[in-house]
Parts: sequence; C-alpha cells; structure tokens
Amino acid sequence: MRMSTMDNEPAVDESTGGEPAGRPVGVDGTRVDITERRAWSVDGFVGLVVSLALAGVAAWLFIRGAVAADAGEGGIAGIVGGSLLGLVALVLLACLTVVAPGHTKVVQFFGRYIGTVRKPGLRMVVPLSTRKNVSVRVHNFETNELKVNDADGNPINIAAIVVWQVADTAKATFSVEEYEDFVAVQSESALRHVAMSHPYDNDATEVTLRGDTDVISAELAHEVAERIVLAGLEVIEVRISALAYAPEIAQAMLQRQQASAIIAAREKIVDGAVGMVDSALRQLEAQDIVELDDERKAAMVSNLLVVLCSERGTTPVVNTGSLYT
Repeated sequence: MRMSTMDNEPAVDESTGGEPAGRPVGVDGTRVDITERRAWSVDGFVGLVVSLALAGVAAWLFIRGAVAADAGEGGIAGIVGGSLLGLVALVLLACLTVVAPGHTKVVQFFGRYIGTVRKPGLRMVVPLSTRKNVSVRVHNFETNELKVNDADGNPINIAAIVVWQVADTAKATFSVEEYEDFVAVQSESALRHVAMSHPYDNDATEVTLRGDTDVISAELAHEVAERIVLAGLEVIEVRISALAYAPEIAQAMLQRQQASAIIAAREKIVDGAVGMVDSALRQLEAQDIVELDDERKAAMVSNLLVVLCSERGTTPVVNTGSLYT
C-alpha cells in the first residue's frame, strides 16, 4: 500500500495572499517552491576520455614550450597554452561524479538548484557545481512506544513501523532541515492522533485499535503521508507494531476481558441447556412415556438446568420408591 499526496493540489492559505499552504517560507516572506527536475549530465566515461586527452595534450604543449624556452627559442605560448589546457582538463575531471544504484545527486551551481541526477553510473555534470547524495531507497523505522489515552480515556502503549522513501529529492534537500528526523517526529504525531481517535477495544460496532488493524493502518498511513508531503516524501506502508494497555490498568482490563468471556460462555451454556430441556420434554410428550403435571415439569426443568449448567459434575440421587407420594 503506497500512500502519497504528491499529485494532489496544495491547499490555499488565505493568510498568505492565496499562496499554496504547506510550502516553506523564505526570509523575505515569499514561498519557497522547489520541485525536482532533471539535471544536465552526460556519460562520465566520455568525459573521462576527453579530460585525459586534454591533459595529455596540455602536458605535451607544456613540455615542448619549456624545452623551447630553455633553448632560447621562445616557447611561452606553448607553456601558457599547456597550462590553460591542463586547467580545463582538471575542471572537467572535477565534473565527474559517481551515482550509486538507489541514490541520486542533487546538483547546485553556486547555491542555485539546477537539477537532480538519477541515472546510476559515472556521470559528468555542470562544471564548478556541488553535488549532494540523496538516497531514494526504501527506509523503515519503528517509532518510540508512546503512552496515550484512547477515545475512551484509557491509557495505552502503542508503537508503529513506518515504511517510506524520498519521492522529490529537491524538496527533501531544501524544504526541511533533516528529512529523516522530520519523518520520525511527524510519524509519532500522526500515531498519537490516530490512537486518541479510536478506543482500544469495546463491545460496540465502531472501529477499534485492536480489532480493526487494517483500517487503523490505512488511516495511519494517510495521516503520516499528509504530514510528510511537505518534505517530498511518500509513505509505502504503516503497521502497528506494539499495542497494549498501560501497566497501571492492565490488570483491571484483563479482569474485564475475562468477565466478558465468562458471561459469553455462560450465555451459550444456558442457551444450549434450555434447548436440551425443551427437546427432552417434547420427546417425553410425543412418545407418551410419562405424563407430568406442571409442578413435576417445573421440578424436572429445574433439575436438568442445574445438571447442565453446573461448573462441576453433579451427583444424582435416585428415588427407589414411588414416583407419587
């Protein structure tokens, strides 16, 4: 399940003159709107061959000029030309960068974002630019175990595993300070909000944290995705990894669950016993085995219910005398 709001239109914030909400604000009050685009790059091996060729030509010109100057035949042009050509070769060599699989290079030219290189391998980019490595591999982490109150006010301990990745390298680099810390804080905030919106468990038909894990996971993924879209990140999956009552009420809640289970079991036992007694009376009357008046029917029903509903085995008392006194 991949949750992302990258393609949604941003909400409008009227307090900023109709600018889209959720974008970082610059020091001059303007909105910073940087999105990822592809940077110019060529095959690095071609650039490497060209750089080495220029370096070789530069060395040849410099040596030839130095020899000519030593012989008093000039050679200044060769030395200057070789030096300049060598400088160009060094600049071109500095343009080479290696992009590993699952990583990208965010390219800046004198502080200005000019694009992102996603193609892996040896690449040559714009000269005199700086490159920052940004991983686009799938990340996952487990939040701290949080202690919150559920919708019924019961304290619970809850934690979740968040699976996410970088979708927009430009926003991840320039919109937030540290996007990994940003994901961790926003995930805990979303987890706290979802946990406070639903009860841990109850007998009603509403969504509960313990009984509707798929619904809670989908809601939690949506909450996290909405919070981290600002940083150019997307959520792949969120699952609850730990869920329990807080220690101070765990024993009381366990007793309540045990009482509920006992009541449910008793109801089933009573329903079965009533059905068995009714069946016995019907068969006795249908087969005309014995005629019982209302008083003796009541006694028989009472005895059968005691035997069938008792927690322990009963010891019957056999009447060897007459049925009627």
